[in-house]
Amino acid sequence: MLQIEIIFDDTSPIHGRQPSEGASVLKFSLNHILFDCRCQDRLFFLTIDPGTEYNIPKEMNIQRLEALLRNLRSGKISVDRTLAQLKSLPFEDLGYARIDHHRSLRKGFPEVIWGEGKTSKEILSIMEELRRKGQNLLVTRLDRRKAREIRRAFPKSRYHPRPRLLMFLTHPVRREGKGTILVITAGTTDIPVAEEAALTAQMMGNPVETLYDVGVAGIHRLLSERKRLETARVLVVIAGMEGALPSVVGGLVDRPVIAVPTSVGYGTSFGGITALLAMLNSCASGVAVVNIDNGFGAGYIASLMNRM
Repeated sequence: MLQIEIIFDDTSPIHGRQPSEGASVLKFSLNHILFDCRCQDRLFFLTIDPGTEYNIPKEMNIQRLEALLRNLRSGKISVDRTLAQLKSLPFEDLGYARIDHHRSLRKGFPEVIWGEGKTSKEILSIMEELRRKGQNLLVTRLDRRKAREIRRAFPKSRYHPRPRLLMFLTHPVRREGKGTILVITAGTTDIPVAEEAALTAQMMGNPVETLYDVGVAGIHRLLSERKRLETARVLVVIAGMEGALPSVVGGLVDRPVIAVPTSVGYGTSFGGITALLAMLNSCASGVAVVNIDNGFGAGYIASLMNRM
């Protein structure tokens, strides 16, 4: 156990106990700890949770933290620079997973759990640690069997079988987006990928609308919804087969279009590669492309765009 005592004068930007004689003393213990830093109204908050063990390498992180706090106290670095450096410090090593507890600080959204390839026990352990830190939980690519096991431990979680996605809220989702994200599919078979994108964007604090089965085989269906296309702030367009729909939408709107190829199609669709190549070669400006069936990635990128 390492004991540290830090003294700040009353002009320090550190928010702590107000001193009775012109100085404040902040005492805390460092022993495999997690740091959570926030900057609000130019005040700097450092919250220590000593009640839990975290496997943070003392030879690197504690020394860096000590030096960082000394430099902040002496005025050698600013609050903003200190906050930026603290963003990269803590993680928790479970042996089979290293949980990035500060991803929400760096990225604006906590670590998301990929359910495929992990055991139910591993997923539950990661979820427990994230919940303990007050993070909202999102698990993708989760099959029904694992979902049943997880819901016994997290009965308030909600499982969406079609996109194979599970959500658990420790606190209400705060609205972050500046406008509506519109998720569009070419066909009904593309809906599982669309729901993964839509639910991800909702979880990240965005109003989301959907528009399904408006592919190029019946383009009048899309054109009848022209107003919704023009009022959306970001559009996610999902298609398999020949993958033409994102180019059509990209030619109609002046907003970013995120194209998602799906693995839907007959033999020469090559599991979505035909749609992927078609989207990458789109002649419409403003179309970006994510990987095959990557609804999560599209929803995440759309959310970031909608915050700008």
